[in-house]
Amino acid sequence: MPRVAIARSAEGFVLRAGIEAFERGIAEPILIGDLDATRRIADARGLDISPFRSIDMGDDQQAVAEAVRLFRQGEAQLIMKGLVPTVTLLKGVLDKETGVPHPSRILSHVAVFESPLDGRLMLMTDPGVNINPNLQRKADILRNALDVARCLGMDRPRVAILAATEKVNYPAMPATLDADILTKMAARGEFGDAVVAGPLSLDLALSGEIAACKRFESPVAGCADILVTPNIEAGNILYKSLSVFCGCVMAAVVVGSLVPVVVPSRGDSNASKFLSIALASLLARRTRA
Repeated sequence: MPRVAIARSAEGFVLRAGIEAFERGIAEPILIGDLDATRRIADARGLDISPFRSIDMGDDQQAVAEAVRLFRQGEAQLIMKGLVPTVTLLKGVLDKETGVPHPSRILSHVAVFESPLDGRLMLMTDPGVNINPNLQRKADILRNALDVARCLGMDRPRVAILAATEKVNYPAMPATLDADILTKMAARGEFGDAVVAGPLSLDLALSGEIAACKRFESPVAGCADILVTPNIEAGNILYKSLSVFCGCVMAAVVVGSLVPVVVPSRGDSNASKFLSIALASLLARRTRA
């Protein structure tokens, strides 16, 4: 069973998700942080943390450094954010001296969910890390999402590069030009076996009926597996709309380093936190294989 190093474990929802992951054979938590506070929180919620390895660390940087060290030495296979700020955790992961950065990738946030329209498994990116990515970063974000999709069994993922319209409108709407270029890059084989189309509006990406009504033809229209948003604002709004309006349970992980990183939001449900650990565990297993 993979082990998940939880950086600053004195947080009730994270502890509950870690214990559920252990009970269901997904991952075994390693608790790092203020152990007295962790025990108090666990006791107050009726959680038994006695079976798990615990490491006392006094502050955020120490806890993150210990989580990364455990991964580097093979004692943990994934990392989860507890009470540490996200920026502190990701800085520790990316540290060139002591961290685990990938030599040719950037970090990006990938969410997996069941489509509220037809129940298909879908991905979206990037709602949580890259603020206003340029073309090269969007290409890297796409590569990261394709890696996750293939780990989930999608042999030839269909990707929609989202914008407000399906027509290139530059310079007024720069995202449309980026989407067009990414589509041309995919046609040259730069993303492997994948079907990439853009710019696409969200309705065209999700509804074949609307695509037919607009007489828009594309192998991705109405059947996108991956939604790539133009910036973090669009991504975050879409992520939270799916979660709040549609009731989608999101499994999300930060990828692009050598270790899958679970970075739960305070607003995420218990189910979302558990499924995020499950997703990261799957990615860790596939990476080792």
